[in-house]
Amino acid sequence: MAPDPRRPHTGRRRNEAARQAILDATSELLGQPNGAALTIDMIAAAAGVGKQTIYRWWPSKGAVLLEAMTDLARTSAPTPDTGALASDLHTFLASTFHAAGSEPAASRLRTVMAEAQRDPHAGELMRIFADRRRQELRQILIRAQDRGELLAPVDLDLVTDQVYGVLWYRLLIGHSPLSPAAAAELSAALLKQLLCVETPEAR
Repeated sequence: MAPDPRRPHTGRRRNEAARQAILDATSELLGQPNGAALTIDMIAAAAGVGKQTIYRWWPSKGAVLLEAMTDLARTSAPTPDTGALASDLHTFLASTFHAAGSEPAASRLRTVMAEAQRDPHAGELMRIFADRRRQELRQILIRAQDRGELLAPVDLDLVTDQVYGVLWYRLLIGHSPLSPAAAAELSAALLKQLLCVETPEAR
């Protein structure tokens, strides 16, 4: 009997479901205390798929980690566009610090960073992940520059380094939390450097 042409093709839906299950499992495993020992076998078992299914979409464990972390960052700390640098910067720093400093995300980030120190391929993927997050912040700054809000010239890379330098230092050293107060204070300090306005201290 010929197949019913009206029957919907479900292969793609099954594939997408399996792919998302892999990313979800990877994200969950990264938050575990033994996340540094994460293997493809562990991901496959947690997702309920075979290893070959994982390698169908990703060339390595590091590539899976990268996509899982990128998806988490995109959903937990989206890039605002309010039309003003002050509100954009404050919102971005507050959401980014909250997302990175809360568990299990903090453990996930430390796990991926540890993996990047051991494995050159994972290190390159970590740089790609970090660059994507840096570009999100740079877009906020570039929009402000286009609106004429920034002093000229401004080293956008140095400004971005200040944000992520504080984030990673506090996350990895653990001497102080990535708190809302820290995000607000850093945002205020950066605005004093960047905005084309006279600050009270300058009067």
